[in-house]
Amino acid sequence: MSKAPLSGIRVLDMSRILAGPWASQALADLGAEVIKIEHPRDGDDTRHWGPPYLRAADGSETDTATYFLAANRGKASMTVDLATPGGQKIIHDLASVSDVLIENFKVGGLAKFGLDYASLSEQCPRLVYCSITGFGQDGPLCDRPGYDLLIQAMGGLMSITGPADGPPLKAGVAIADICAGLYATIAIQGALLERARSGLGQHIDIGLLDVQAAMLANQATNYLAGGLIPGRLGNAHPNIAPYQVFEAADGYLVLAVGNDSQFRRFAELAGDPELASDPRFKSNASRVRNRTELCERIAALLKSRSRAHWLEVLEGASIPSGPINNIAEVFDNSQIIHRKMRMALEHAEGGQVELVASPINFSRSPAGSQVPPPALGQHTAGILEQLLGYTQAEIAALREQGAI
Repeated sequence: MSKAPLSGIRVLDMSRILAGPWASQALADLGAEVIKIEHPRDGDDTRHWGPPYLRAADGSETDTATYFLAANRGKASMTVDLATPGGQKIIHDLASVSDVLIENFKVGGLAKFGLDYASLSEQCPRLVYCSITGFGQDGPLCDRPGYDLLIQAMGGLMSITGPADGPPLKAGVAIADICAGLYATIAIQGALLERARSGLGQHIDIGLLDVQAAMLANQATNYLAGGLIPGRLGNAHPNIAPYQVFEAADGYLVLAVGNDSQFRRFAELAGDPELASDPRFKSNASRVRNRTELCERIAALLKSRSRAHWLEVLEGASIPSGPINNIAEVFDNSQIIHRKMRMALEHAEGGQVELVASPINFSRSPAGSQVPPPALGQHTAGILEQLLGYTQAEIAALREQGAI
């Protein structure tokens, strides 16, 4: 079997919470070696974002929140106090043997320790240095802290999420953080590819607000190119109809008609073939313009039969539809099980822990780390001794100084 795509790449992860750790976890899934730097006292903030908490093999509750487990698979944990001279030297030493550094400190926050890009790039010109902040490295808002909820609000997502007659809503996961992590992953791989040609690293500047603006996709161009300021449509789609949640006789389902031929088949199956020939509904453009009348007609049709009936006949006619699953139903889904999206790993604190696997599948190269999320500082001594060549006496002295 061939090696993982990023085998041989070492990542120094100085980030915490979600965006940065999501990026480094993705890189670990692609085969990179990831060293996670945490504060000796508390570690990554998300270690404490519970309940729920990881349970040990005997059923007792540990101090590690399950939130932390979601974004830190495939990493080694090293505790370093950046405020100490010894801690700063450790980071310099690690940077000199790393390919990538990821950080999400406030703008300029690492300069006082001599750990900013300008300082480290002098000694490590091949280092790819990725900074993730709320608003980017420059501009009138760059000094403000950025949190996912704030970014979803300021970046327009909440203005288009939620019912038309209700309040703005955020997404059910920290989607701005997650997408920032994915954009960072893409950018890091691009910088590594460019380095293969130029021999030089570079600074990557990822701002959550920039990412959120980019994520607006068709809704952004509905405004920029079409002159329309989108509003909230609940579960409906701004450019396609019918494409939303409907209620059957005994529960809800999603109907996602993507083209006119699918709509004609749906009208036949639903027992109202004239629906597809009605000039108001004959094309997608006309259906979008007459969305209210259309959906009232469809709602009345679907309420006549059970959800199971509709899902069976719609699937049989290749009309996109599906149930609205809760999280337990997602991971009991036969397709999710077949695709091995549910994995179990042995954890140093908790015995066996179940996690979500990487969704990436290559035809030749392995992907998806089998290394569990680390305990706080689990690998500190080993990295210092085996990677950096520190002696036992030097490690003991660093502990005495509080550097590790």
